[in-house]
Formats: sequence, C-alpha cells, structure tokens
Amino acid sequence: MLKFFHAPWSRSSNILWLMEELGVPYQLEHIDIRQKGGVPEAYRQVQPNKKVPAIEHDGVVVTERAAISIYLCDAFPQAGLAPKVGEKERAAYLTWLVYCDAVFDPAVAARAQGWKYEGSSFSFGSFEDMLANVERRLTDSKFVAGGTFTAADVMLAGNIAYVMGQKWLPEKPAFVDYLARTTDRPAAKRAQQKDQELAMTVPAFAEMFAKGQ
Repeated sequence: MLKFFHAPWSRSSNILWLMEELGVPYQLEHIDIRQKGGVPEAYRQVQPNKKVPAIEHDGVVVTERAAISIYLCDAFPQAGLAPKVGEKERAAYLTWLVYCDAVFDPAVAARAQGWKYEGSSFSFGSFEDMLANVERRLTDSKFVAGGTFTAADVMLAGNIAYVMGQKWLPEKPAFVDYLARTTDRPAAKRAQQKDQELAMTVPAFAEMFAKGQ
C-alpha cells in the first residue's frame, strides 16, 4: 500500500505529479494545511513539522520531496524516472533533486519575503546565483539531468511553473522552453486536474474565491 499525504496547491503538488508519472496505485490522504486551528497534532506522527508531502509505503514513512522522489523512483524502477546507480546521468539527477529543495526553494522564499542578505551568510546562497545556475543548465541541457526526462524534472519544472506564475521568477526563454517540454505531459495534466478538484473542496480556498481574490 502506498499512501500519499497531500495538500492541493502546495509544495506537495510536485509529488502528486510524480505519483501520476509512476503509474502505480496510491491512496491520497488530504491534509488541510489551511484549516482553521491548524493541522491536527496526530499528523505530527507522520511529518514532524506537520507539513506536506509525506508518503507511507508498506509501513515505511518518508518525508521531504527529494527523499520521497528518490525512494519512489527506486521502488518503482519500471517507470523509468531515474537513472540507475552507475549510470552517468544519476549524478546530475541526484544533484538537481536536492538542489530544488536545498537551494531553489529557500532562495525564492527569501526573495519573495524581501530579505536582504549576503549569499555567503546562508547555505543556499544568493537568488542571483541560483537563477544563473538554473538558466545555464536549462540552456545547455534538454532536461535537467541530461537527455531524458526524470523525477528531477518533475521537481524543477513544478517549482519554476509555480514561482513564475507568482512573478517571483523572471520569464526567461530557457525557462519558458523548458516548461513547454515538461508540463505538457499527460501525467502533469492529470495531476493538475486532480489538484484543482481537491482544491475546490478546501474551505479556505472557497472563502478566498468568494471574496474575488
């Protein structure tokens, strides 16, 4: 049994896309991270910070998007979403999976919050360095780990699509072209549809839409 703890329109949405790419049965457990009063304490037994995503596979709990991605792609190799151990592209695959959470996300969050800081003062470095690195990689490579679509593209493309939509990332040609190569996949569209439908059941979103936001 594969159980997926998810909240729509959140950082967990990338893992929903990954689930659809894997093509294996899973049980979605909706965690309403926006509910009044917060997420119930009982969920802390699954995810210590009461965040999403998380998975439980045959009684084993895995948290953090990079770890979940690596675990699932190795558990279901038939999906072909990860280079095998020993293959040249596995190094870039692992690097970019971790980069999305360890550098891209915090650099964007700091930018969105208007932080002013020296890149050398934080482990994730500066927004400008991150931006240049991602642009360079997507200019030089069809997909982020090389010539083949992998779970690292699910993470990076999902991140880029969201933050560009929020105007936190410039619409550089390399990013636009990359999204055209990745987000038109059937699994991506299925995930978007499922996320949309689930989001419509969330009271906080219903209230937001009612106010015309």
